[in-house]
Order: sequence, then structure tokens, then C-alpha cells
Amino acid sequence: MASKKGASSHRPHTTTAARSDSGPADSNARQPLRPADEVPGLVDDWAGQRTHNADKRAEHGTGAARPPEGEHYLAPSAAAGASTVSESNGSAKVGAPAAEGQDANAGPLQRVRNDGSGQRMTTNQAVPVADNQNSLKAGLRGPALLKDFILREKITHFDHERIPERVVHARGSGAHGYFQAYEDLSSLTRAAPFQEAGKITPVFVRFSTVAGERGSKDTARDVRGFAVKFYTDEGNWDLVGNNMPVFFIQDAIKFPDLVHAVKPEPHHAMPQAASAHDTFWDFVSLMPESAHMLMWQMSDRAIPRSYRMMQGFGVHTFRLVNAREQSVFCKFHWTPKLGTHSLVWDEAVKISGADPDYHRRDLWEAIEAGEYPEYELGIQVFSEEEADGFSFDVLDATKLVPEELVPIRPIGRMVLNRNPDNFFAETEQVAFCTAHIIPGIDFSNDPLLAGRIHSYVDTQISRLGGPNFHELPINAPVAPAHNNQRDGMHRQAIHRGRVSYEPNSLAGGCPFQAGAAGFVSFAEPPQGDEVRAKPEKFAEHYAQATLFHDSQSPAERRHIADAFRFELSKVTVPAVRRRVVSLLRNVSEELAGEVARGLGMPLPPKMPKAFDGEVAAEVVLSPALSLLSRPGEGGIRTRRIALLVADGSRARDVAMLHQGLTG
Repeated sequence: MASKKGASSHRPHTTTAARSDSGPADSNARQPLRPADEVPGLVDDWAGQRTHNADKRAEHGTGAARPPEGEHYLAPSAAAGASTVSESNGSAKVGAPAAEGQDANAGPLQRVRNDGSGQRMTTNQAVPVADNQNSLKAGLRGPALLKDFILREKITHFDHERIPERVVHARGSGAHGYFQAYEDLSSLTRAAPFQEAGKITPVFVRFSTVAGERGSKDTARDVRGFAVKFYTDEGNWDLVGNNMPVFFIQDAIKFPDLVHAVKPEPHHAMPQAASAHDTFWDFVSLMPESAHMLMWQMSDRAIPRSYRMMQGFGVHTFRLVNAREQSVFCKFHWTPKLGTHSLVWDEAVKISGADPDYHRRDLWEAIEAGEYPEYELGIQVFSEEEADGFSFDVLDATKLVPEELVPIRPIGRMVLNRNPDNFFAETEQVAFCTAHIIPGIDFSNDPLLAGRIHSYVDTQISRLGGPNFHELPINAPVAPAHNNQRDGMHRQAIHRGRVSYEPNSLAGGCPFQAGAAGFVSFAEPPQGDEVRAKPEKFAEHYAQATLFHDSQSPAERRHIADAFRFELSKVTVPAVRRRVVSLLRNVSEELAGEVARGLGMPLPPKMPKAFDGEVAAEVVLSPALSLLSRPGEGGIRTRRIALLVADGSRARDVAMLHQGLTG
């Protein structure tokens, strides 16, 4: 619905002065406030422009699928929407009023940085502290006094410094950077980062392990989180992925069971950051859908050499939606410029004792040295009709789309070029939520994704103390945020005026719904009756596990077998070991035999399959699944190399080798 025009002083609001990724666009100069005796007339004049709620007509029937822009009017004066006529009286505390239609809190992190260099010490209330060495006492040897508010504030704050850690992905490392698009993708999506070649969008990235607690080691055999927050000009988009493209389970209803199984066993809280124990293998041995993910988990992918040398995946199938409301399915891939490289298990074990911060230190030092990690973002794009023809279901998070079937299209690059100023304020308080998407990106019906959409927001509320975690500086969008959500714990925004509802006339109908310019969910047709069941293609659990195993190099396959033997050697219940090996027989007889011999046990019968039919797999070998397929462009840059000089070595040869390495 088009905005109505009022008198000459009542200009319809437009959406053209939106904030861009690089900062706020120009906006109209703010009109001065009027005296208090003029305000009632201004409000009445403003409210009178809306004689009825004309938007109601668009709420019903088929027309509601295309919501119009809401009816709205600009205020005749800033006073009409203000809380007080004294608003223009600025100070060092309140600053100047925000420009019309902008959010003063949506500023860069510079706004909240605190640097004590050359400054005197104060309390949290900015009271100068004369003595930070001694508490206030009644005499030199007397008791400490309760009225010592400086001591009490310091101790109380210390007592409350820690917040609950993440249930999973507790140990992480973060970095700032930017994403730069290679080309205009408006034919595929209206998502802001992809609308023009060269467009730059700021990002914050958090890498993490999954199972371990906040203080656990970096080099555990584990999945790695690869979460990227894009601060776009149409809101924040969180691409919350892992370094493996598949997952253990198909439906979110099993996620609590999986996490309970892999976490330390509750009766003695062991082991830490490890899957080599009874409860994990008991669970996955009874969940054959985990077979594919187990291949990845036992491979060298689970012990990366560096965060700078591991891939990232969106895991789920998403939708891209363009301005014409046309949609395609999409898979997201991050590929490191340095290539994909891993540790070997013996190295990982030794490093965990010598430097448990190995990955965190590597990332930090590389950025400090100017060796900025770089990743290329690629997409696999396919239609629903193409997806229906695949031998697997693209809504199944335990399956991937082979690159040989749908090639990856590079669409941009991400460069991480700045370390955080403060680990807690940024890396720990950053909140990634799968539900954070922007116009042009939408969800598929993946049942695991559906649960994540709820779970991530829910856990941030618990971890960060309330629903206003989006106002923490690291989480705040660069785009202005305007709605009628109010109050709650730790609220930072100070909303002007008395209107916190919609529809309204007392605020000119603002903030108004954006209509077609806003987020519109893709109109997917209903699939059928409500059921608790899975599609038939979900029942096939082994074809892609075999594909992954057979696509590895001989050394990588040997490492997988060694990993299974090590993990299962820690399992104390023989029946669980037998079940795992019987499951492996459906993946690879060679692998199952190696594992059984290593455990000193006979081969058990094959585990019965839920799906007995033949799978006409489109791809039976995928070289892209091997780490060796991506050696990277970095050579030995940023690597630490030792030269062992033995007796009899010639100094000239050593010098030449050193010169060749350092160039």
C-alpha cells in the first residue's frame, strides 16, 4: 500500500536512507523540538493523518502472501515523537540526538572500546580510586569495614565475572574481517552481500571445538565449528556451520541425546573433550544414520593442522530467493586459501600436552604477523526438480551433495584481518543463531535445521542473561533496528516517545512494516498430513559413508582404521564394540576387518539395514573428499620449520637451505 500524502509538512517516510555496510546513508536534517505547549497540537495533527487502519484490508486471503508497505507519515516536528521537549539539550553523557530514522546505538565497536592508557583508576561509577592496595580498616590491625564500597564493588564484580559456557562449542577462537563478493548474484538471491561485484561486508568469525569445555585442549579429535556473522545492510546473517558437511543425526529431536552421549559421562565427569568412551559409541552404534559422520569424525578432518587450513560448510540445504520470488536450493562451502591440512594423531596427542592453545595461538599469531587467513565462499545451486532426482534426500543432514554431481561455484572471499580487542567481550559474548537470516536467504525443510532455528536463540537467552543479547556491541547490527520490543534484562537502547505498539497513529504509523522490501518467507506448498516420520530416502545410511571411505588416499584410510581401533579400545562394554564393527561391515568390509583384528575380536554379522534396496549412486568415487585434493596456495608461508644439523654437516649447505626456505 502506498503511503498517503498529508499536508506539505507531512512527507511520507521512505526506505531509501537505509544504513549501508560501510556506514549510514545521508538522511534529512533533524527538525528542532517545539515548546511544550505546542506538542499536543503537533501530535493531534500527526495522528489525524490516519483516519482508519487501511492496512487491515491486506491481512486476509491470498493477498496476504504479498504484504504491502505499511501506511505511515513523517512527523511534522521531532517533538511529536519525542519523550521530552528537552531532548535537544545535549551533554557529554547523552550526546546529540540520533539523526532521523537512525539508531544511535548501531555504531562501530569503537563506541564502546575502553583504553586505560594514561588514565587514573576509577570505580565502575567513575569515582577516582586513591588506594588500590589496601581495604579500609578500623586501625592498622583492625577489622575491615563494611562501608568500604570500593572493596565491595571490586569483589562483587569479580564474583560475577563468569557466565555460563556454551553447552556445545564452548571452546572457541574469534577474528574480525570482511567478505568481498566476486560478482552480482541478484539473479539468484536478493541477499545484500551478493548484490554487486566487489561489495564488502564486515564479518566476525568464531572457530570452535564441539564436545570440550571452555578450558579443554584445541587438538582433540572433534568436529570444529565454523560460524560467520555477516553485518549486512539488511541485518545480521549468521552462517553457523562446521568443518564437516554432514552431521550425526537427521532430526533435531535427537540432538539432546547425542550431546548427552558425547559429553563426559555424568557419574564421574570423564572423559573431557573426547568421544572415546562407552556412552558415545553406545548411542551411535544404535543410530546407523551416524555412519557417514563417523567416517568424517574418525578421519584426519577431525584434527586439523590449523583453523586457517580447514574447510567450512553450512551443513544444511538452504534456499536462495531472488527479487522475483524465485527460489533454488543451495549448499554453502568455505575453502581455505592455504589448502586443507591436518595433524596426525600422534602429533595431536603430543601437542595437546605441550600447547593446549595450539589452534588459538596459531590463528592469533598469523593475524598479528599480517598473514591474514583467507577463505573462498562457494555455493552448490540446484533446483527442487534436480533434488528430487538425486539418490539421496537433500533435506537429510547426514548426506552431502558430491561436487562431481553439482560443482561448487566460487562467489566471494573472506579475509580475517583483525584480532579481537577483548576475548570475553567479543569471542565469548558473540551469539550466533541459525535463525538469523536476511531477505534473499531462507530455510529448507531439513528437520535438523528446524530444531537449530529455535535452539540457538533459546540457549543465548540463558547464557547471556535475557532477550537483549542482540544489543551487546559484538552482536549489534550495523543496520538500524526499529521495532516495538521493549525492556527486559540489560536493555541498552533508550526508545523515544510513548508508542510501543502497532498499528498506531500517535507515531505516524511508525515503525511501519516494510512490505516487499522486507523479509518475505518463500511460499512453499504444503507437503501433506502432519506426521512423525521420515521420507524413505532418509532410511539409506551407508552409501555415502562408503563413498567417503573409498575416496580417501591409502594413508587417510589407514588413519581412519587406526582411529576406530583407538576409540573402541577405550570402550569397556564388548557388546558396544561388536555393534560398531557390525555397522562398519555395511560401509567397508576392509575397514571392518582391520578394526576387528586390531581389537582382537571376530567379525560379527552385518548390522541389518533399514533400507534393503539398491542405491543407484550418482558418484562412487569423489577425489574432492580427500584432504589431499586441496594443497592450497601458501607453500610454507607461516609454517615453522626446524633444520636438524648433525655432525659432519657443511655450514654452507645449511645456509643455502635456510636461504631457500626463507627466501
